[in-house]
Amino acid sequence: MKKIAVVYWSGTGNTEQMAMAVAEGAKNAGGEVEFLTCDKFTPDMVSSYDAIGFGCPSMGAEVLEEEEFEPMFSACKPALSGKSVALFGSYGWGDGEWMRNWEDDCNSAGIRLVADSVICNEAPDETAKAKCRALGEALAG
Repeated sequence: MKKIAVVYWSGTGNTEQMAMAVAEGAKNAGGEVEFLTCDKFTPDMVSSYDAIGFGCPSMGAEVLEEEEFEPMFSACKPALSGKSVALFGSYGWGDGEWMRNWEDDCNSAGIRLVADSVICNEAPDETAKAKCRALGEALAG
């Protein structure tokens, strides 16, 4: 059984709903899941997990949340090489540039993304939640 962390930041609850669906998919696929806000996750915790799903909405000019999430993710990045990682998040404007930039950053750092990232505009509908559950299954696979 894989040990999976679902780590997220959410300002409006949209990305939290997505994180819940990722966790549900990972559990349904047999994973042991811990559900954590980014302020509860530190770089020394990375080695405790086989796979990690990171969720953050687009903020400002299509960037990761800058006060809590981005510093946490940047600190964890060196430890993520070789881990199974997946990304997800919501946005209210733009076209998903923040996610493309985040994926490029992961690829440059040698982080292996196990599935296509999931984004949705505003609150996740059933289609977005299904994609999040599939992302969780990929983390557990």
